[in-house]
Amino acid sequence: MNFISLLTAAISPGIALLCYIYLKDRYHAEPVPVVVKMFLFGVLIVIPVMVLQSMFVPGVGPSSLAYSFILSAGLEEFFKWFILYYLIFKHAEFDEPYDGIVYATAVSLGFATMENIFYVLLHDADFSFLMIRAFLPVSGHAIFGVVMGFYLGKAKFSPNRQTFYLLLSVLCPVLYHGLFDYILANAKAWLAGIVLLMAYLWALALWKMRHANARSPYRAVQPDDQIKI
Repeated sequence: MNFISLLTAAISPGIALLCYIYLKDRYHAEPVPVVVKMFLFGVLIVIPVMVLQSMFVPGVGPSSLAYSFILSAGLEEFFKWFILYYLIFKHAEFDEPYDGIVYATAVSLGFATMENIFYVLLHDADFSFLMIRAFLPVSGHAIFGVVMGFYLGKAKFSPNRQTFYLLLSVLCPVLYHGLFDYILANAKAWLAGIVLLMAYLWALALWKMRHANARSPYRAVQPDDQIKI
């Protein structure tokens, strides 16, 4: 398979998942340029994360708890959260709970897409390998973004509990991401374990997306919700 085809296979899953999540915004779609900007920031943070990881991997090993939950999940999710908190959390366009999910998945999938591109450039990746990455790491990054964005949305619109939800917005993705990495690195029957984990995480992500949409201030009052006089 030629380089252009492999590059397309590396980029397409992240774009497709971002489009899916973007189109699930039922009441007030976000400006495409802002979403693209956050996607590109996700692309840019890959290099500093990889540099930091490469500095410490020899000391902990790729299959350890420290690597899974700190060097991999911890660093990656913190950098994503940092970008979101300082660039978008107080942005005027962040005006409904679901927006947190859109922007967080944009950053996460930008990160995952750049990882895929590096695999094409630096490793002997083929189409089947990229498809496995589409269903596992890329899909996983989308889910971690949904979870992060859900709690950022809760923090934005729950001022009395903002600190609590901001903590959850970084700790929950780290937990799920670390568990994902640790199962892949260590479990002998990893296929069954990762399938069960992904099924649970996708069910959780879809519930959070519906819940965030339901709390939109732009949500029209349905006929059944109107008070009968």
